[in-house]
Amino acid sequence: MAVYPDQPMEFIATYHLEGIVIGLGTFLIIGVFHPIVIKAEYWFGTRCWWVFLLLGLGCIVASLFCREVMWAALTGVLGFTSLWTIKELFEQSGRVARGWFPANPKRTGDPRRKDRR
Repeated sequence: MAVYPDQPMEFIATYHLEGIVIGLGTFLIIGVFHPIVIKAEYWFGTRCWWVFLLLGLGCIVASLFCREVMWAALTGVLGFTSLWTIKELFEQSGRVARGWFPANPKRTGDPRRKDRR
């Protein structure tokens, strides 16, 4: 059976690469969310937690409707990573308060900031 570039899912299934693709995708999703947490806390503080909640719940529900296991797994990983980001966002706020990460000087009124007046 010939595999053409316009059939990547068939290529992945033929050579049993689903596990590798899921592992690589999980690694990349988690790696991308690390700087997202830092930047989101810097620019918005913890006020944007609900965005990650909606993204997480939406991806989890979407994963229920994916026909292919690989896409369902990657969508589920994205959803649960988004939910974990909520926890990390609040922990990042604490790291900023301890001085481990820079605070945004333009954002005032954050009760966790040391330089608050």
